[in-house]
Amino acid sequence: MTNSIAEIIDADAIFVTGSNTTENHPVIGAKIKQAVRKGARLIVADPRRIELADDADVFLQIRPGSNIALANSMMNVIISENLMDRSYIEERTENYEELCALVEKYTPDEGARICGVSADDIVRAAKIYAGAKKAGIYYAMGITQHTTGTDNVMSLSNLSLLCGNIGIESAGVNPLRGQNNVQGACDMGGLPADLPGYQKVFKPEVIDKFQKAWGAPLSDKVGLTIPEMMHGAGDGSIKMIYIMGENPMVSDPDIKHVKEELENLELLVVQDIFLTETAELADVVLPAASFAEKDGTFTNTERRVQRVRKAVNPVGGSKADWKILNDIMMALGLDKEYESTEEIFDEIASLTPQYGGIDYKRIENEGGLQWPCPTKDHPGTKYLHSASIARGKGLFVPCEYMESAETPDRQYPLIMTTGRVLYHYHTRTMTGKIEGLNQKSPCSYVEINPATANKLGIADGEIVRVVSKRGEIETMAKLTDIVEEEVVFMPFHFANGAANMLTNTELDPKSKIPELKVCAVRIEKV
Repeated sequence: MTNSIAEIIDADAIFVTGSNTTENHPVIGAKIKQAVRKGARLIVADPRRIELADDADVFLQIRPGSNIALANSMMNVIISENLMDRSYIEERTENYEELCALVEKYTPDEGARICGVSADDIVRAAKIYAGAKKAGIYYAMGITQHTTGTDNVMSLSNLSLLCGNIGIESAGVNPLRGQNNVQGACDMGGLPADLPGYQKVFKPEVIDKFQKAWGAPLSDKVGLTIPEMMHGAGDGSIKMIYIMGENPMVSDPDIKHVKEELENLELLVVQDIFLTETAELADVVLPAASFAEKDGTFTNTERRVQRVRKAVNPVGGSKADWKILNDIMMALGLDKEYESTEEIFDEIASLTPQYGGIDYKRIENEGGLQWPCPTKDHPGTKYLHSASIARGKGLFVPCEYMESAETPDRQYPLIMTTGRVLYHYHTRTMTGKIEGLNQKSPCSYVEINPATANKLGIADGEIVRVVSKRGEIETMAKLTDIVEEEVVFMPFHFANGAANMLTNTELDPKSKIPELKVCAVRIEKV
């Protein structure tokens, strides 16, 4: 996030797209509602009529995968009606003329045709966004999990730059991370090309720095993404995979193929707090401690580094993740035994510029600190790019709309999209063990528009078969008009009736993320 959660309440306009915020990020969803009550104008774009649509000044029920066309059409309106922040563009951005040339053809009528919404609503949304002094964009995996996911994000960046919303309070571009420490994992080098602090593995000075600090040789080769690892497992080029706190047998696309790939490995190690569907396939399972059984830090979606404190001792033979990893590294020859999480954090601060001024004492005294916080006297950073854009000038990256990798046809006439529900978390490793939550949301289901169900002769609550090019499942039909006739929706949490048995493995060529949010299906009576 360029900005902070607390800033939401003072926004003049809020644009939510690709995020069912009240269910997936309830605290942030509540802040958005508070901002609306305070007078903020709200724009919501989503294939489903989510809860926030009821609070919106403009709700755009777009076709799945049409986000770039919508953003380009909004920018077409803003430029053609001279609503952009011209002084900001001249002083703080580059490549503006190229953006103008590209969006010229994305008229409101063209955007309406592609997105399946009203041209008038696109114009209204554009004017609300451009007319606000402080307009924030909030998005999640409904934007990123597409073959055009990177371009989707760039289009939102273009829109924000066009109206001067980067580098000011209560505005910006704000991705909402899918789990509580995803931001921290990325910060610590959980990306194929990065060491901690987004320092690139292919830069000789970076490798030299970390080799000296760790006293061990390091590879300067960019690693693989999860889909690339799975492909390597399938073709035999990868012999062993070590999985921590992830459950690809529920969360990854085309689960049948994922199982074949994992079973082709010579060695699969899974480290988790419960025996997940993935752990059941493992050769070795390493029992990890839960958050309540260990000390450490989480870095949340607004870049805030916060303490986690041990409340109870680990159950049985389970250990904190850092202890398991340290034991393995020592067994492999590393002459370094860490004594505490604080010692590890001090090492993080010494090697990671954004964390350089953070330590346990400061976190305790100041209730968490937002990076970048480069020095001990730095207060942390509430919002990014305030003095100037980090790269020098904000870069407009014009993006053409492209159809999703898989579109409906006669055999598979419906678009299926996936997401989360309020009552479950990711693959239900934890929430699936809670009786009350299972009473609220007990099983897999597919949302179908009543008109579509009527054509298929399907009743509410009936068990149906959902079929894609990759597989088929049986699940419960849930008739609702929050999806349109050509669209169906499934939550991905459930191992039985798993949505990801059906989803597409096609990747964004830049980020290598799978197109989990769009696939073509048909629905049959059982």
